Amino acid sequence: MTEPDQVAIRCTILRGGTSKGVYLLEHDIPPPGAARDRLLKRIMGTPDILQIDGLGGSRLITSKMAIIKRSARPDADIDYTYAQVVLDRDLVMYSSNCGNISAGVGPFAIDSGLVEITEPVTRVRIHNTNTGKILVAHVPVAGGRAKVAGDFAIDGVPGTGAEIRMDYAGTIGAKTGKMLPTGRAVDSITLETGARLEVTICDVANPAVFVEAHAIGLDGSELPERFASDPDLIDRLREIRGKAAETIGFCSDWREVDQQSPALPLMMIVAPPAPYTNMRGQPVDAATTDLRSRMVWYNRCHESMAGTGSMCTAAASRILGSIVHRTIGDLAAQSDRLRIGHPLGVMTVNVSARPANLPGGVAFEALGFSRTARRIMDGLVYVPRDVLADSP
Repeated sequence: MTEPDQVAIRCTILRGGTSKGVYLLEHDIPPPGAARDRLLKRIMGTPDILQIDGLGGSRLITSKMAIIKRSARPDADIDYTYAQVVLDRDLVMYSSNCGNISAGVGPFAIDSGLVEITEPVTRVRIHNTNTGKILVAHVPVAGGRAKVAGDFAIDGVPGTGAEIRMDYAGTIGAKTGKMLPTGRAVDSITLETGARLEVTICDVANPAVFVEAHAIGLDGSELPERFASDPDLIDRLREIRGKAAETIGFCSDWREVDQQSPALPLMMIVAPPAPYTNMRGQPVDAATTDLRSRMVWYNRCHESMAGTGSMCTAAASRILGSIVHRTIGDLAAQSDRLRIGHPLGVMTVNVSARPANLPGGVAFEALGFSRTARRIMDGLVYVPRDVLADSP
């Protein structure tokens, strides 16, 4: 269906975990390049902080896209490209993966007829093109469709749904090829003020830099509005992230990190368990967490916890001497789970590691998390015809 001034593109709006995105079949859109980027930005309504003229929801967690096709790889069923459409910049980023959006890829592929179905659970091997890594989704299926109803709940999403188990054990060294890009569990960063900070730079699912909350004058229970109202704090975190990015070759000068590497590494602030009040005004008991974490992403505090951020945190928690390991302590590090307190509640992830003669000193026997997903809408999104013209 077309109109004189507009072109219709098939799309699905699907919530994956605590994110919501537009899912597209790759053969319905232009190949990688300027025309694709123009289309994705126009679908979401970027650049505009409100995204009022598109499908975006004016938050980074609702301005995400997944591009899907059958995979030609023998070790994968689906190729999945994640696109982060930035709100107020004329920019689409492909440098990282999104764990929450990836949780919707299996259900989307099943309901789109892209994979062979096995009931009651279909195993979908997903090649994430952003990182070149293989993720595995275990999706409940009934009647030839991905199940939606279930009793599994995640903080940040109302109600319950069918549990989708994501296996991220194959994502070590997602962007750098190494779990510890510098070869060290702890690195020292010198700020422009002369102050020195200890950080851990870890690369699992997505690379991240971890810093202790108290080292930067925070408690660890801060909510997103605290970050939004403090430009000096954001500048300090940008410097830390920038210097970590420069250290591992993601930018040539830390001052250019927002231009050269706006997404990675993720900025993770961690603190030991303590009671706090979440964004909904509900109390979070310290006994339900192993640590508190705040993730700053595109210079904004994430409302919950990124799936990839949780995987990197879980991996780092098992590396002896890392910032995350010393935050949770030896006892919690012996468990087969990690409970991360975030602004909307608690995310529990699976992690089991054993000592090994490998970088980081561990090998992972289990690394994953569970999410729910729900297809919200199938239909056509209209974009002005000139968006697909050969010239911008």
